[in-house]
Amino acid sequence: MPAPSPSQLPRVTVFGPDPLLSVTIEACDGRDEVHVHPAGQGVWVARMVAELGAQPVLCGLLGGETGTVLRPLLEALPGELRAVATSGSAGSYVIDRRADTRSVLAMAARPAPHRHELDDLLAETISAALASDVLVVCNPYPADDFPVELYDRLLADARAEVRTVVDLSSPRLDHTLAQQPDLVKCNDWELAEYVRGPVDGRHGLDAARRLIDAGARAVAVTRAAAPILVLGVDDEPFEIVPPPFSAGYREGTGDAMTGAVAAGLARGMTLREALVLGAAAGAGNFLRHGLGTGHRRVIEALTARVVVRPFTVGA
Repeated sequence: MPAPSPSQLPRVTVFGPDPLLSVTIEACDGRDEVHVHPAGQGVWVARMVAELGAQPVLCGLLGGETGTVLRPLLEALPGELRAVATSGSAGSYVIDRRADTRSVLAMAARPAPHRHELDDLLAETISAALASDVLVVCNPYPADDFPVELYDRLLADARAEVRTVVDLSSPRLDHTLAQQPDLVKCNDWELAEYVRGPVDGRHGLDAARRLIDAGARAVAVTRAAAPILVLGVDDEPFEIVPPPFSAGYREGTGDAMTGAVAAGLARGMTLREALVLGAAAGAGNFLRHGLGTGHRRVIEALTARVVVRPFTVGA
C-alpha cells in the first residue's frame, strides 16, 4: 500500500519560536567530525511528529546569518516550515561530544524580537493551527525577552478550534492554564517551579491537581527514572512506566515524548494511548545520541513494553 501523501496526513502545528543552529563536534576513529543540524524544542517535537505519522507545521522566528544557514536544514525536514523573518540572527550553539558527554563551547542567543515580528509569528501560528488537529506550544529561547502575554493570545484564539498540548515552564505555563489546554506536559522540576514547593511522592499528585484546578484538562509529569504521573479532570491518577533502560542519553526524551503524544492525538488515539506512545518514544530517544529522534518501527515495538498502572505514592 502506498504511503499517504502529506496532504492526507493529520496535521500538528508546533509553536516553536526559536529554531537553533546546532554545531556538534564528535570523535570517530581517532579524528574529529563536525555535524550541523537544526535544533531547539520545537524542532525536536516536530521531528517526532513526522516520524510517527502526522504532518508537522513548524512556526518560528528565523533571521540573520545563522538563519540563512538554518533555513535549508529546516526545509529539508519532513513537514511544513512557516518561518517569520527577523532583523536579528537566530540562536546557535557549539557542542563538544568527543568525550561522549555534552560540553557547551559557545552559545549565541537571538536578540529580542520586534513587536511586528511577534505579531506575524502569532498570525502564522493561529492560521496553521486552525487547519490542524493538534497545536503544540513550546518555550522560547531565550525566554527573558519574549512576552508571556503572547501565550495568552495564542491559546485564546486557537483553543476553541484545535486540541492543545503545552510543554512549557513558568511563567509561560501559568499564562496558558486559564485557556484550558487539553494536556499540560511538564517535568518534575518545572512542576516544582510552578507550585514553588516539593513534588516528590504525594506532593507531586497535589501539585498536578493544582494545574487541573487552574484549568488544565489533563496533566502528564515526567519524573526522570520514576514513572510518568498522569491526572485528568474526571479520572483517577495513574502512572505510565516506560521500558526500564539504564544506559542511554536523557537529553531530548521529553521533547520526543511530546511530539509522539501530539502525533497520537492527531491520529485519533485516546489520551492514554497517545501517552503510551509518548513514553515509548522517550525510551527510544534514550537509546540514541540524537535529540528528539527515533524510528517509528522501534517506538511502536516499545509500546508493548510500556506499563500503565494506578498511581502509588511511593513511586
